[in-house]
Amino acid sequence: MSDRDRFRLVGRETDCHVIEGDGTRPISEENVRVLFTDERVKFPPEIGAWRREIEEEQRRREAAGEKHAWNNERFAVTGFVSTRTHTDEEPVVTLSLSAADYYDFMATSHHLDRVRENGLTLRQEFLEHGDPVLAPAYMSCSFGVNIAVETGVDRKMLFSFRSGNVEGRNRRRWNSSANEGLARKHDLPADGTPISLHAVARRALKEELAVLPGEAELELLGFGLDLRNHQWAAFFRAVLPGLGEDDLRDRWSKGVEDKWEHERHAFVPGDARSVLEFIAQEPAEAWTPCAPALFHLALVRAAVLARGGDPVGRLDVEAAERAVMRDHPPRD
Repeated sequence: MSDRDRFRLVGRETDCHVIEGDGTRPISEENVRVLFTDERVKFPPEIGAWRREIEEEQRRREAAGEKHAWNNERFAVTGFVSTRTHTDEEPVVTLSLSAADYYDFMATSHHLDRVRENGLTLRQEFLEHGDPVLAPAYMSCSFGVNIAVETGVDRKMLFSFRSGNVEGRNRRRWNSSANEGLARKHDLPADGTPISLHAVARRALKEELAVLPGEAELELLGFGLDLRNHQWAAFFRAVLPGLGEDDLRDRWSKGVEDKWEHERHAFVPGDARSVLEFIAQEPAEAWTPCAPALFHLALVRAAVLARGGDPVGRLDVEAAERAVMRDHPPRD
């Protein structure tokens, strides 16, 4: 078992490790550096053979007219450094990336428990016996932006249930309001300017929820690692001042770019007690690994702002959590 602690909420331990951020303060856009090296991630021969198996199988499915995964260009995480500014001790994050694709991700994440020639699985060698944050780049071919959306008109938190049509192990589970993996085609600026995680978040809101960039107030609250599937994540909070549940549902009825990614949505009153009750009432296995952590950070940020920026707002969320656990004791 890795010594990286796992996020806990309403008495449950999740498969998410929060690397940076506690929700009390955002990480400013100018304090996030994303460095890209245009070099292809490299596999050991055995893992490379697994990737070729995947490519051949997906091509066969496509030729047969069957459901298949398309091989979009992605990134591999080669480094993550979190530090502080010299004067104000504000968080500063440097994320280093190289080139990868979706089949690279499938080769490792979909085969974490496949026994290798050395008798160990990738999970055993790199995620349990080693530090998952320091796993080699070929193990880290997925970085996603996850957003907790709060409506401003009626102050509700939005939960999205992932469709069975999406790839990966997180389908048919409750997830963030919107989620988008970094893609070179969409997120690597052609003019050579740095990749912006905030821009990726705005793209996710537009493609999955039909929310335009000017309609959302965005804050980056932290970073995490899905220890079950080994996927990196950035955690955002988005407040929609001029939109409520009825506005969004009316808009979705007219069409959404990536409507197929979600089966349904739930709007829950945005106070900490109601949100945590919703999380507690759904079975633990009904959640993606990092969704509870994301929504907790969003609740903390809202509570801190409600107290005029005082970090003691975090204690308000903890008090709500204790109340929910009294009413909904953790299930074995």
